[in-house]
Amino acid sequence: MNNIYIYDGDFISLLNIILYLLKNNLHPENIKTDVYHPSLFENTIYLSILKNEKIIDQIISAFGQYAMRSMYYVFLSKEENKELILYYFFQNALKRRHKIMYYHNLKCVSEVLRISNYVRHETHKMKGFLRFKELEKNILYAEMEPTNNILFLVSCHFVNRLKNEFWVIKDNKRKIISIYDKKQFVIVKEEEFKLSQKESKGEQNIEFLWRIFYKTIGIKERRNERCRMNFMPKKYWKYITEVKEEL
Repeated sequence: MNNIYIYDGDFISLLNIILYLLKNNLHPENIKTDVYHPSLFENTIYLSILKNEKIIDQIISAFGQYAMRSMYYVFLSKEENKELILYYFFQNALKRRHKIMYYHNLKCVSEVLRISNYVRHETHKMKGFLRFKELEKNILYAEMEPTNNILFLVSCHFVNRLKNEFWVIKDNKRKIISIYDKKQFVIVKEEEFKLSQKESKGEQNIEFLWRIFYKTIGIKERRNERCRMNFMPKKYWKYITEVKEEL
């Protein structure tokens, strides 16, 4: 029977479980979060192990910061078997230490690079495509539906970009919200935070003027839809003020 090891969905918990499996020479069929529904021929095992909170620092010391960051980006991805990919990456990294990211011929390394680059690329796009609107009480509010779970990465960017503002970013796909109070941000589930989305007095006027400006500066004769779609894929249009009406 196939053994599926279950964890609570936390990144540090996943790293601790992977290390435990490797130390005890256990070879999982897969590693899944506690919302996973096993099939009839799968045996799920929930490991209750002591969580080492310093494991990230230890991994950075052993494998390097680039490897650690890439592992975290894989964890944030939508990849179905990302935990198993990280298991094999960790296994090989224990042998090759700081040189692990140079072994592109290893499938686990090439997969980690491919997935982490995809997450990084989407995060970069979202930094430019995210649109805030002003609510009452001077709160900036934005919504998004990214393919990967990048709310934390996007929030880290806007902590520096809008550090003197109160802002809220909602991931509608995962029903989670990032809340910033000019000091730090926290990510909570949608049901844990209620926010009045009543817009400020000037918000509708600002949006109207921005749409007019966007249409005015466009040159009809130089319009290139294919080029436009390459730089601004339609999956982002739903929440972009200047183009959402075109949907």
